[in-house]
Amino acid sequence: MDAVRAGCAGPVTDLLAEPYDAGRLVRALLDRGDGRRTELRRLGDGELRYTALALVLLTGPGVLEVDAPGEVPAALQSLTVVADELDRALDPGQRGELLRLAARMCERGHIRLMGASSDVSWAAG
Repeated sequence: MDAVRAGCAGPVTDLLAEPYDAGRLVRALLDRGDGRRTELRRLGDGELRYTALALVLLTGPGVLEVDAPGEVPAALQSLTVVADELDRALDPGQRGELLRLAARMCERGHIRLMGASSDVSWAAG
């Protein structure tokens, strides 16, 4: 939750998925504490994009169902995330947090991130 909390305004205590529309659909919610919840569809573009990218980075290859090549041992398999305009709609704080999270997750060796941006000065260093 620390990663999601870092990119969203206001308190965030949990991220939930709950059925609605008589159980036909599922919606994602941020638990704000004290019984308050915010649907992810109500987040601003930057918060929503940050949250989505952070969750993908945290997921890794062992969670998603994919057809893995049999000739590559599980220990060597990785998930590659490609993001066009990686920093679109992110404020400077969100960009920094996302970059730190990506570096931490990529160091583990099971996820790779390739992002394009029209201004990479924020990623220098």
